[in-house]
Amino acid sequence: MTGTLALLGGGPFTANDDLDRRLIASAGASEVVVLPTADAFEHPSRAIDSARVWGERLGVAIDGRLVLRRADANDSQHVHAVEHARMVYLVGDSPLHLRSVLKNTAMFEALESVIANGGVVAAVGSSAACLCDPMTDPRGGAFTLGLALVDGLALLTEAETWSPERIHRSLKLARGFAVGVMPTGSALLHANAAWERVGSVEVHGDLVG
Repeated sequence: MTGTLALLGGGPFTANDDLDRRLIASAGASEVVVLPTADAFEHPSRAIDSARVWGERLGVAIDGRLVLRRADANDSQHVHAVEHARMVYLVGDSPLHLRSVLKNTAMFEALESVIANGGVVAAVGSSAACLCDPMTDPRGGAFTLGLALVDGLALLTEAETWSPERIHRSLKLARGFAVGVMPTGSALLHANAAWERVGSVEVHGDLVG
């Protein structure tokens, strides 16, 4: 059985309740594990508070996990919670920190197992970009190594905040991989070896199943 990888353009817990409800239902989730790892330096507990408001609105419990360092990403209790989750939601705006925390850890393997077991891994904004390889470097819009939960795809998230010139420069740097230009509220969903676009997503290049 395979699950769903949901890459969301932006607006964690606010931008697209209809899509969030659909993902929760497809996972059969009564509880969502939230990882604010990429907000480690920006009050990650606030992201969990926002998730709880969202959970009350959508009818799911929230298990917020402060996985903020590599030691946390190898902590057996955190890993066990993710391994046995039906849905995991990653939020935060520092993809470089997210990559440094999760790369080659038990937590990253746990995320892979969620999808392998038919669950949902959702990530929003810069966290979604980090799950891809290549990853968009927030320092300038070039591309660097990502976590490679999905290969051959890079994301320009919260695209409404990018100037046309910056988007053009990033697209010119793309060689041999697809680039998704994704505004807040949009998404790319991968399930059953196929891609689905939700909202105003522009994909430059070919998405590989």
